[in-house]
Amino acid sequence: MGILERKAVVITGAGRGLGEAYAYHAARSGACVVVNDIDGEQAEAVADRIVQQGGRAVASTASVRDPEQANGIVALCLAEFGRIDGLVNNAAIGPHEVLPWEEDSCAARDVIEVNVLGVLHCGIAAAKVMRAQGGGSIVNISSGSSFGQRRGGAYSASKGAVASLTYSWALDLEEVGVRVNGVCPLAWTRLVERSPAAQLRCTRERSPDLVAPLITYLLSDLSDGITGQLVRCTGDQLHIVRQPAIKEPVLRCAGWDTEDIAAAFGGILDEHLEPFGLEKRMPARLRSATSCPTE
Repeated sequence: MGILERKAVVITGAGRGLGEAYAYHAARSGACVVVNDIDGEQAEAVADRIVQQGGRAVASTASVRDPEQANGIVALCLAEFGRIDGLVNNAAIGPHEVLPWEEDSCAARDVIEVNVLGVLHCGIAAAKVMRAQGGGSIVNISSGSSFGQRRGGAYSASKGAVASLTYSWALDLEEVGVRVNGVCPLAWTRLVERSPAAQLRCTRERSPDLVAPLITYLLSDLSDGITGQLVRCTGDQLHIVRQPAIKEPVLRCAGWDTEDIAAAFGGILDEHLEPFGLEKRMPARLRSATSCPTE
């Protein structure tokens, strides 16, 4: 028996790439799978292959960006398999790499509606049922891009929102037996093929199949007690992502005026400025302070 035997899971964006790998691995581990993708042919092909290999699967072509259709994905899982034990919020639109002043507002809105609202809609629908069942696991797919990626503001923001949703939902759902975790995968997919910046961090050897076991683990009872975590997996590396937190020192003053703030940043806070973005770029003030003088 596989570790997901007698469990029913929904995987969005499962027609290809990472989602497809998650669906196959979950099915091989015993799960009944709803293969969701707006590309109906791809969704059907993945579901058919699972069935041909002896598993149970059904295809869904619903759009996660629409709340009613998101509810329908969960309803399909209940109708076909009688319950929903896991949800993998994988469906996403990849980065359209542009500078902020070149950003197209309609394209940015599409990214937010799919990558953030899609996760929200599906998560809400699943949480209602899981709460009534007394348990379940939600896995939200975030990205290392949420740390800050050049020419990818909308995408980075969307994946940062997914991380925040993960932390919040984990707090709310722990008491009703539902675990919520996030994953930042790195694998060669269509999104990487379209992103020169991503190709600098990824190679073709990083197959989506290498990330799938982590998703199956988080869906399974083996991960009981693990919630509110953001986990990064690159195939050969596995680690926990540190969550945002207030950094010491915490300065105190009865009232901060502009001069006081300037003095703080000109003094002790200067020593604690953070490098930012995926490339860990130092703030300009620190760069100038550590640069060698020219002769």
